[in-house]
Amino acid sequence: MSGLTIRRGRHGTVLRAVTLACLAAAVLVLAVLSARWAWNRPAVAAFVARYPGVATGASYPGTPVWVAALHALNVFFLAQIVRSGLALRRIGRPIGHWSPPTRRRSGEPVTVEQWFHVALDLLWLVAGAVFVVLMVVSGRWVRLVPTSWDVFPNALSAAAQYLSLHWPPHDGWVAYNALQMLCYFGVVFVLAPLAAATGLRMSLLWPARASINRWFTVERSRAVHTVVMVLFIVFAVVHIGLVAATGAVRALDHMFAARNDDSPLGVLVLAGVLVLTAAAIAAARPAILRALAGLTGRVTR
Repeated sequence: MSGLTIRRGRHGTVLRAVTLACLAAAVLVLAVLSARWAWNRPAVAAFVARYPGVATGASYPGTPVWVAALHALNVFFLAQIVRSGLALRRIGRPIGHWSPPTRRRSGEPVTVEQWFHVALDLLWLVAGAVFVVLMVVSGRWVRLVPTSWDVFPNALSAAAQYLSLHWPPHDGWVAYNALQMLCYFGVVFVLAPLAAATGLRMSLLWPARASINRWFTVERSRAVHTVVMVLFIVFAVVHIGLVAATGAVRALDHMFAARNDDSPLGVLVLAGVLVLTAAAIAAARPAILRALAGLTGRVTR
């Protein structure tokens, strides 16, 4: 009976996912058709001419090697984090329990699966902190942080151009368009901190008797954490789709090879990152996870 219940639950999850995907596709098709119809309207043409899509002050040419390296590391960590987060949602019998060498608070130890997810989060946050510091020190932050109000009409213009299948003027080597700027700003400075704060609230590291716990509950944190994970997935899907549709080879050279040409190096680097990511996911077996967790605390079955 329990096996039948699990299969029914998985079938329902797949059915909901397919339904949501179909609804999203229908909404996208309607949006594209509406944008195509509006494209030839004089008011829309005038708006796009006035706001071509790039915000004032967003230019900072070039891609340093550290940006490419951290971009590759981000792909690796995000894939591991999403995979381990999804595994937590369907966990049955834990593969083990982890507790710190010195118990810092009362309560039951966390599962090894939870430890693995939090450990990945912490490594990802360290990489993110390095990225933000280098962005500020180098001055490259102007590519992500809006410095003028015209970013909003330019973002709207870029969205209209994308939806009408007229790609906005774009040179990612010099500057992101306004829509990209707002999206990247949201991912780095909104979604990432939300993921960190809500994940920390649900972890062993959070103080059990903090006064903020009255409204910052585990249930609320879990709900927000799930929404943030979904938004990360949506961002990744849209991001990959637009990269593929707007000149994948040159864009991947910018992102992973710190080059501004059409060489295959960026594609090869990304392929290597994806192979390492897949290998790491395949290697996350119970025995290996227990051994890794044992390096930082005590593991019991």
